[in-house]
Amino acid sequence: MPNRTVYFLSDGTGITAETFGNSILAQFGGKPRHVRRPFIDSAEKAYEVCREIEATGVAEGQRVVVFATLVNPEVLAIVREHCKGLLLDMFGTFIAPLEEEFGLKSNHRVGRFSDVAKSQEYHDRIEAINFSLAHDDGQSAKNLAAADVILVGVSRSGKTPTSLYLAMQHGVKAANYPLIPEDFERSKLPGALAEYRRKCFGLTIDPDRLSQIRQERRPGSKYADPMNCRYEVNEAEKMMKREGIAWLSSTHKSIEEIATTILRDIRPDRLIY
Repeated sequence: MPNRTVYFLSDGTGITAETFGNSILAQFGGKPRHVRRPFIDSAEKAYEVCREIEATGVAEGQRVVVFATLVNPEVLAIVREHCKGLLLDMFGTFIAPLEEEFGLKSNHRVGRFSDVAKSQEYHDRIEAINFSLAHDDGQSAKNLAAADVILVGVSRSGKTPTSLYLAMQHGVKAANYPLIPEDFERSKLPGALAEYRRKCFGLTIDPDRLSQIRQERRPGSKYADPMNCRYEVNEAEKMMKREGIAWLSSTHKSIEEIATTILRDIRPDRLIY
């Protein structure tokens, strides 16, 4: 696996091909070299990428694996005929059986971002991203009533990337609010969050891992000191238990796993769309 090359071809961005392909490849361990080739939307580009794939296979002495999401019939036909790699036509695998099942022809549009100007879902995601940026790290306590979820936890526990992922992928308005030593001294949630407790979801983290992360940001500081990290994490977890806030550790979980857990517990309706 480490010496194999995997290509992701698309006449759009290639995000779908790479996301799906990575899910499949994860079943085999190892990490092959990734090559994404987006916007393969002409015969000329199709021939060019086929030549590239063939040359890569010859140089490596083994067949290249190719995940493709190509809906342009002309481009797809060229790749099918001339690609010397193991071609996994993802759309062809799924679209043809669905056309037969539904009794409909697909529209063969390129990419998930077609007609974005007409998509309410797209505009909702943009609005959610702007909301999350405006409410990052407790920057603003205004309009928290509009939040779908408010992430709470100590600094550097993963709140910002999780809130942005929720906004970008699911259109969820996610604010995030740091718990600081003053909150622990008062032994209660920050006042701005009190009336929105039901929207809160907590993130915690292993204190040693937290110290490592903070050392990269402020080396040698009290902020990054292992004793201080243990204190903050312990106090934050006690507060969340006391306030009845669901929480999980981000230490060994991906952002995708964290976000899915949050949606399941706070906004299960967002898992149905």
